[in-house]
Amino acid sequence: IEKAKPSLVIIDEVQKLPKLLDVVHWLIENQGTRFALTGSSARKLKRGHANMLAGRAVVRELFPLTQSELQSEFNLNDTLAFGTLPKIFQSHSATEKNDFLESYANTYVKEEIFAEAILRKLEPFRKFLVLAAQLSGKTLNLTSIADAVGVDPKTVKSYYLILEDTLMGFFLEPFETSLKKRMSKSPKFFFFDTGVSRALAQWIDVLPLESTSYFGELFEQWFISEIFRTIKYLGKKIQMNFYLDHDSHEVDLVLTWPKQIPIFVEIKSARVVDLSHAKGLLKTASIFNESPLILVSQDIQERKIGPVVCLHWDIFLKKLISGERDQLTE
Repeated sequence: IEKAKPSLVIIDEVQKLPKLLDVVHWLIENQGTRFALTGSSARKLKRGHANMLAGRAVVRELFPLTQSELQSEFNLNDTLAFGTLPKIFQSHSATEKNDFLESYANTYVKEEIFAEAILRKLEPFRKFLVLAAQLSGKTLNLTSIADAVGVDPKTVKSYYLILEDTLMGFFLEPFETSLKKRMSKSPKFFFFDTGVSRALAQWIDVLPLESTSYFGELFEQWFISEIFRTIKYLGKKIQMNFYLDHDSHEVDLVLTWPKQIPIFVEIKSARVVDLSHAKGLLKTASIFNESPLILVSQDIQERKIGPVVCLHWDIFLKKLISGERDQLTE
């Protein structure tokens, strides 16, 4: 690098050799070299007290392919069944896609996580990984998960933090105006890709058929993950939560722009929505009467059910990408 003086140096899997960051730091400072450093986890770097290049590095995240990237190649049913990792689009049959996902889950994912984590016993974590994938998108009960896995709730919490650190997914916290109340409620955890979560859950052979509850659950998981990716790529400061009241009435997603009232979003996989699909949002309207209410589904007809705006998921994403909050509620 010193002799060739390249304009850009790319180092992949940089977390495997943390000390290399000292050399990177020196080259940035003394030679002005530009680097692109990629890796699947910063956990090992942080744990080893590596040089994190504070003030000299901008952190960006790359996700499985988004609907806006795929455009005409996007297929909702295939996305729910197999996810959108780039390798999926090089496979020519459902069997090839399933084989890839099982291989990815059983070798790459587990080996990467096991290599990153300091675990006294691997067997409880293996059990946890299957259960966590099966519970993707559901409100977490750490005690019941701990009982099923055979560890204590604090250990389960540490397992989820490992998944977050290794970029296997993200937490969705409950919506509360009070931080104290929010801290007392359980979050949800969403895996980063529906295909990978289905493989880890050992459900890869169960096809998500439309009009089934499984299809609806996967649709919600994918859509929330898609919004998460979009917000990250846009660099917007939009807070994502879900809403759960004292009667266990839930709204799938709450989006809050800085210094703006929140938008409540209900997600349904139905091709035609009616009043029955909007009941949850209408109940929310009595509490948050100034907040916009949006029902997202596969219904192509844009209309209103009372104060609830009904949007096709594709239209919702396009409006979100436009960057204007008011676009979503027009």
